[in-house]
Amino acid sequence: MKTYVVLGGGGSFGLHTSKYLLDHAEPLKVIAVGRNPPKSEPFSLNIGKGDPRYEYHQIHLVHEQDRLFELFDREKPAVIVSYAAQGEGAVSWKKSWRFFDTNGTALVKMAEELMSRDYMERFIQIGTSELYGSVDKPMKEDDPIRPTSPYAASKAAFDLYLLSVANVLQFRMNIIRPSNAYCPGQLLHRVIPRAVMCGLTGQKLPLQGGGRAEKSYIHARDLARAILMVSEKAPLGTVYNAGPPLPISIRGLVEKVAEALGMPFDQLCEVTPDRLGQDSRYWLDSSAIKRDVGWEPQISLEEGLKEMVEWGRTYLPQLRDVPTDYVLRT
Repeated sequence: MKTYVVLGGGGSFGLHTSKYLLDHAEPLKVIAVGRNPPKSEPFSLNIGKGDPRYEYHQIHLVHEQDRLFELFDREKPAVIVSYAAQGEGAVSWKKSWRFFDTNGTALVKMAEELMSRDYMERFIQIGTSELYGSVDKPMKEDDPIRPTSPYAASKAAFDLYLLSVANVLQFRMNIIRPSNAYCPGQLLHRVIPRAVMCGLTGQKLPLQGGGRAEKSYIHARDLARAILMVSEKAPLGTVYNAGPPLPISIRGLVEKVAEALGMPFDQLCEVTPDRLGQDSRYWLDSSAIKRDVGWEPQISLEEGLKEMVEWGRTYLPQLRDVPTDYVLRT
């Protein structure tokens, strides 16, 4: 029985990973760490509530690493999963240094300190498909990375650091670069929950650039399953893409949301100008993770979007007035 720590554990993906570990890893303990207090039920989904194996700690990665290592040294986690990041590439063109403070400097500082902790068996970094930039083919893990935003550049910096210390200093790590993940509890500035809420409240979703950009999507439970399988079976030091075989245009995605809502596509959205720096296509080759640990996505987009609509309807009274704009915070 192992203790797991999930950094970025207050976010929707971290929460779903914590739940998956509680349900499937037979853990001694799952400890979620996030910079904010626990969120309200529509976003926390009461994950871990009443389970004595689960803890949540509010600790800021950038400013409170002393507290973080007090927690690590007390609990001695065997596996540390890091979602911790300053996210949202679209807004990283201003105050870009904040992205490097978290996604680069703070994580490097933490990883260097972790090298002296023998109790840690594996560190799993959750990267991003945005590292490869806009592509015309499914990208493999050893293809060149071409980040096209300050956010993606900051994520690339830590990936490259991890690869160097794994190679030279035998730092026990893996990197997973997933497709765009989604799940119930996701914040409303993301396209899927925002589209669901627009449909449920009679608003129009701004479809940037007509939805021409293509991305690939996986449910957060599929990502959590990839994390557990990598933690148990993967060779140390390896990088894995994790996504579906094909991307989908944002327009096609919103059409599927409209279908899940039972409403016409034209009633759900309106075309607006494209966002700054929008890449035209993210597309991953995930054959390596299937070969090494047997992972491939199991939850279809149609099934996942149906679940998103059910979540929106369940919590509509609480979600109706939640802002949909992204706010950059330290």
